[in-house]
Amino acid sequence: MKHATPRSGGPAPKANKSFSNRSLSIKQIPLDPDAQAKQQQLKLYEEALNLFHQQKFSRAQQVLERVLEGPSKELADRATVHLRICEQKTSKPPAAAAKSAEDHYTQGVALMNLGRWDEAREHLDRARKAAPKADHVVYAMAALDCLTGEADSAMENLKIAIQLRPENRYHARNDEDFAFLQEDPRFTELLYPERDSSAG
Repeated sequence: MKHATPRSGGPAPKANKSFSNRSLSIKQIPLDPDAQAKQQQLKLYEEALNLFHQQKFSRAQQVLERVLEGPSKELADRATVHLRICEQKTSKPPAAAAKSAEDHYTQGVALMNLGRWDEAREHLDRARKAAPKADHVVYAMAALDCLTGEADSAMENLKIAIQLRPENRYHARNDEDFAFLQEDPRFTELLYPERDSSAG
């Protein structure tokens, strides 16, 4: 029994040596040298996607080019796909692509939604010259006039749009673009003619 103690205690120092060897081997495992660069590359890629979805293509393009310089091939491949789209978007100005009345109308409405009134008006004017009886073009011009505070022109265009297509009267009643005219009695008369007839 007395001899058991030194025997059981004997292997202990060896165990300590193996622990110290293990700790040394952990220190010797190299960390991914590109980990930080990959993290930075991912941040840039996310920033580029954000800009891409906001349709800020030229800024997205600049950030995507920086993504290509990073170590991750997978991210670089994804960035390349978006980069091609950005290059297409920035190399062709939308105005140059618009040719038909419908093209100009679509472009004009898109610019209205962005608050770029002058450019929108230019496209809608071209659309109207190409298709003077297209009620949706005249209606869009009435909405643009209203958004830019030109009440008289808005009323005139809206009246023409309704003459061309009576259904436009009902669209205008629920169209937020005409909020500026809500208090104008001419607007009420134009959109609710049945009120006058019932009064008479």
